[in-house]
Amino acid sequence: MRSTWWKDAVIYQVYPKSFKDTNNDGIGDLKGIQEKLPYLKELGIDAIWISPVYLSPQIDNGYDIADYYQIDPMFGSNEDMDDLIAAAHAQEIKIIMDFVANHTSDQCVWFQESRKSKDNPYSDFYMWKDAGPNREVPNNWGSSFGGPAWTWDESRQQYYLHYYAKEQPDLNWENPKVRETIYEMMHYWKKKGIDGWRMDVITSISKDLDFPDNEIPFAKNNQHNGPRMHEFIHEMNQRVLTPLDMMSVGEAPAAKASNAHLLVDPKREELDMVFTFEHMHIDRKKGDVNGRWALQAPDIVALKNIMSEWQENLRDRGWNALYFANHDRARIVSRWGNDREYHYESATAYATILHGQQGTPYVYQGEEIGMTNPKFELEEYVDIELRGNYEHFVEDQQTISKKDFLDAVHKVSRDNARTPMQWNNKKNAGFSEADPWFKVNPDYTEINVEKDLTSEKSIFRYYQKLIALRHQEEILKEGTYRLLLPEHPAIFAYERQLDEQKWLVVANLSEYTHDVAELFDDVQVYRFVIQNKERETVTDALRPYESFIIQVVE
Repeated sequence: MRSTWWKDAVIYQVYPKSFKDTNNDGIGDLKGIQEKLPYLKELGIDAIWISPVYLSPQIDNGYDIADYYQIDPMFGSNEDMDDLIAAAHAQEIKIIMDFVANHTSDQCVWFQESRKSKDNPYSDFYMWKDAGPNREVPNNWGSSFGGPAWTWDESRQQYYLHYYAKEQPDLNWENPKVRETIYEMMHYWKKKGIDGWRMDVITSISKDLDFPDNEIPFAKNNQHNGPRMHEFIHEMNQRVLTPLDMMSVGEAPAAKASNAHLLVDPKREELDMVFTFEHMHIDRKKGDVNGRWALQAPDIVALKNIMSEWQENLRDRGWNALYFANHDRARIVSRWGNDREYHYESATAYATILHGQQGTPYVYQGEEIGMTNPKFELEEYVDIELRGNYEHFVEDQQTISKKDFLDAVHKVSRDNARTPMQWNNKKNAGFSEADPWFKVNPDYTEINVEKDLTSEKSIFRYYQKLIALRHQEEILKEGTYRLLLPEHPAIFAYERQLDEQKWLVVANLSEYTHDVAELFDDVQVYRFVIQNKERETVTDALRPYESFIIQVVE
């Protein structure tokens, strides 16, 4: 039997480059993570998911891996990784490594060999195609970072496929040798002591070998869930995950509540959890050519319906990965909340809604103190996706103005999550003595760990209580879920029930007061489990971004 420790866990994601710098080169490192283990232990988390720290040219901040066996010197050494694993385990904190199986860096020796000829041992490690009569690209698939998903290689006289940057060629999972090589790497890190994997865009590993054109030329996200995807993931499960008893969570951009069980139902022996993108698109205009940069006000009704569908569809058929933030997602307090007038309330209201559901909650570094989006100028951002999309949509296609693009960047750019961690109000927010690789958010003097820990309105302490509840209360793990007030435009409320025990989770996700006394018509006796504002009775109107959980006694 495989362990299911992750069902009782709260997992904390560290983006190493921005977490803590100990050697004063402006870049966070493994020793910085180790230094902050007592802080994470105090928060109460059970495992750390570490974004990629492998050797990389850093075209896509480490998601372009040149050597899966080597820690990049910017983060430290392989010995530093050994030390971190041992130190974390001594604190009863598990380590989850990030890995990318869909593509490598073009500096990886596999690709360097593959591009030499059509008959070398690595020739079929990647997806190569001949050009058309006038050197046209093989089809009209688009890269997620803008432009075609194909790049011409002079040495091999063919095009290679890359769903992301041209420096990130896609691996050919049809080749059994590729799969064996990936499994060997996973075995290596298991021997080092790691406890699980977060798998980057894992649902893209299988391609439609007919290479059909897209309806929209050069649209990104050409295909997920390819014809052999389930077969490949099941094989990985049988070769690595089950025999080595390793936890897995996969990034699954196209997964829907209706089909996610095909990836996470234990009977299918594929993954333990997947990250859906569905609920993170509630502020995106559907069908707009500008994709993620075409924004609207967040649709809270859609958010409730989507998250509830996942709760209901995976009940007894899998397990949810619960998140609002990660290295690819902007700060939720700025994106959907109000980070000015209701900073504490916004941060804690969204946390309440997330941690009250069935599944494993993920906390992204800085989320536990309510870190916000910075509002930098366009040239101050560094993300390759942002730069590629600016070139594509603003300069080439001219489908969005520079001003509207920058407004969207301030809301949803990945760089919003990547500013250095704000530890105190001293130089560079206590992240580093040197100039950081990326600008510190100027609000660090007001929002930082040191200040939050001593504040009467401590977001950290609120998260600490939520995490403790996750460990103590079986109802959060096993209780049924029922959405309440499904059509209300601002109130997210639901019921959790286990045997005779019943909890109501309620949050006002707006800047306005709302009367929701109807929720409590049948509630006579209750106790507050947690609340982000003091209140005497549940029947009073909900103030802006107010949230609480009550236990119904009778």
